[in-house]
Amino acid sequence: MTSWQNQDLQQLQITHLEQLLTRTRTLLAEQGWNRLVIYSGHAHPHFADDQSAPHPGYGHFLHWTGLTGLSDSWLEITQDHPPRLFCYAPEDYWHATPTLPEGALAQIMRIEPIKARGWPLEQVAEVGSTVVVGDIESLSIPVEKSHCNPRSFVSALNALRIHKTAYEARCTLEASRLALMGHRAARDAFYQGGSEFDIHLAWQKGTQQSESDAPYHSIIGLNEHAGVLHYQHYQNQTPQTLNSLLIDAGVRYRGYCSDITRTWAALDQPRFAALINGLDQLQQKLTQEVKPGVDFVELHDKTHQGVALLLQASGLIKGQITTEAIVETGMTRAFFPHGLGHFLGTQVHDVGGLETASGQPVPPPQAHPALRLTHTLEAGMLLTIEPGLYFIDSLLASLRNGPMSQHLDWSLIEALAPCGGIRIEDNLWVTADGAENLTRASDHGLGVGQPEV
Repeated sequence: MTSWQNQDLQQLQITHLEQLLTRTRTLLAEQGWNRLVIYSGHAHPHFADDQSAPHPGYGHFLHWTGLTGLSDSWLEITQDHPPRLFCYAPEDYWHATPTLPEGALAQIMRIEPIKARGWPLEQVAEVGSTVVVGDIESLSIPVEKSHCNPRSFVSALNALRIHKTAYEARCTLEASRLALMGHRAARDAFYQGGSEFDIHLAWQKGTQQSESDAPYHSIIGLNEHAGVLHYQHYQNQTPQTLNSLLIDAGVRYRGYCSDITRTWAALDQPRFAALINGLDQLQQKLTQEVKPGVDFVELHDKTHQGVALLLQASGLIKGQITTEAIVETGMTRAFFPHGLGHFLGTQVHDVGGLETASGQPVPPPQAHPALRLTHTLEAGMLLTIEPGLYFIDSLLASLRNGPMSQHLDWSLIEALAPCGGIRIEDNLWVTADGAENLTRASDHGLGVGQPEV
């Protein structure tokens, strides 16, 4: 266990806040501002309704505070004074009043409760050199519109979140540990014959996390549903035949997200289990290549080469065809249509993955439009590695009707298609000479494929 994993969490947070304050003040000076105000955001009611979706909090507000679910609150950062956190804590008998934070936050910043919604700062002379970021369009604030969410400043602020501190990695490690307790419970529920809804309940009980507190809607797909990349439902009836489970689910801890995927095969599906194990081996090879200086687009290309080799080794692709030809003709894209990974942080798909610090776009290559990360990796980056292999009718149709159809074993594809697909996803923190796999560090033998007997 490395030293940052053993350090006191509160001290790590103090160091994180001190570093963030220094970097933010430097950014303000570089861009000619004296004051930054970050709005937490607030829940938005559904159209023609008085109910709102859960409000997790604005990513930049969480970067400083980690206070998820806190609405209508503000953080002020200046060059000369300690940060001030204005927490909306009204006298309310309809809802529980938020508790004011203590610990590291109270040591670094002044915390002031506010009773009313809206702009909390006094009308100061410096308002002309104030920049405001957040969901403020519906609010009345004494700041010029051009000073609200200016693109160049927000892009630079996004860039401050790309390199994570040890505190942020520690929070993600804990989020991974809690998530894997849920993955273990979900796996057990699957092998006990549970429905998607049963597995969802097992996941929640295993993590002790409510659905509204989750960083994203958990993907729990049985059989063919495992081939729907962002499958969004929970069927409450168990299929007559259980073939597979794909669960993509994470936990939020102090504002930071884990994002983990595991795939399981029914005990009477040995060929699909072997395919899962093959993809897991590829995923582990890819994670071992994560280090500073690696071009993530090139690593994504290597993933397609690995998928091609796996398709050949499993017999899904047959005949005299090279690995290069399998990739170049687009065959692997029919089985692996998404990107290899993305930045991770206070948002599941964290900011900055497709732009420079100055806001210049760095789009994915035309052949891989779903790729969410185009950077060369650097120490401190936190990202996911998540190769997949799926049996998706609409994508396979282009192969079935094309010139490469002869190289595919369609009988084997049809035999495995009821299993839907596979994804294996871990969360990694890039270090000076490699990367720490925060997911496998908490795995404790959970594994993939089928449980060990």
